[in-house]
Amino acid sequence: MKVIIPLAGKGTRLRPHTHITPKPMLKIAGKPVIDYVMEDLERLGDIEQVIYITGHLKEKVEAYARAKYPFDAVFVEQKVQDGTAGAVALARAYVDQPVFIIFVDTIFDADLSVVKHTDADGIIWVKTVDDYQRFGVVVTDADGNMTKIVEKPSTPISKRANIGLYYIKNWKLLYEGIDWTLSQPKNKGEFYLTDAFQYMIDRGAKIRVIDVEGWYDAGEQGTLLETNRTMLEKGRARRPATVGVNVQVIDPVYVEDGVMLTDSTIGPNVSIGAGTRVEGSTLRDTIVGAGASIRGAELSNSLIGDAAIVDGARGQVNVSDHSVVKVST
Repeated sequence: MKVIIPLAGKGTRLRPHTHITPKPMLKIAGKPVIDYVMEDLERLGDIEQVIYITGHLKEKVEAYARAKYPFDAVFVEQKVQDGTAGAVALARAYVDQPVFIIFVDTIFDADLSVVKHTDADGIIWVKTVDDYQRFGVVVTDADGNMTKIVEKPSTPISKRANIGLYYIKNWKLLYEGIDWTLSQPKNKGEFYLTDAFQYMIDRGAKIRVIDVEGWYDAGEQGTLLETNRTMLEKGRARRPATVGVNVQVIDPVYVEDGVMLTDSTIGPNVSIGAGTRVEGSTLRDTIVGAGASIRGAELSNSLIGDAAIVDGARGQVNVSDHSVVKVST
């Protein structure tokens, strides 16, 4: 099998952090979002090659992937952001067998090994949601095969949201569908990969629909913090080996080695990177990068980047790497 990972986007909903850090490399519970997906692929095995479709901060993505993951890797730049079908089209020269297509701004609980035994032309994984109007939702027939995807429906035709995780066994028909999609007028300004799936279905392909046990978004500040909390609750928590004077730790937290805590309350749902100092502060529902300094602060629902300084702030802050926030009273 091969894997296509489109990650050319700029991550605008997570600015300012994504000005200098690729969105898939932002950390949740001490681990970059992309690592959660890649570890699932390592456990699966049988991966011949990963094709990364890069764009924004492509040099950082390539350096990280080459250093971190064991797979043979190819990097293709998407110079024109024309949609998901356009991104996958760029991998055409490397796809000569069944392929995963995985968008890595979410974390999912799914058994990928089902692909080893399926006789379907493809698989699309979904998650039932209440706010179905925000998503592309998948409609199925009585046998559990997809009949269509409806983008952001106004009526509850389905509540099974498309989560951006696909396996395509009939890769030749997929690229036929992509060619067709790219020959049509843009759909709301983009070429959607789901239109290529619809092309496949309309020509008799069977795409099986499977529900995931869990799906956790990491595409904006609020959902990133929610997913951090979920990962801590699901076993990623790590208490500090030692704590300083007058420190209270409220589980769950993830605190790396080398963090210095004094006169502070940490948690719940806090992740702190190595080398950070927290003094005279209260943190909850917050992610702090490595090498930061926080003094006299009372923060919740906050994102603080690497080597940032936050002094005297109260409430919610969103501070990127190497920034300085000082509030005098």
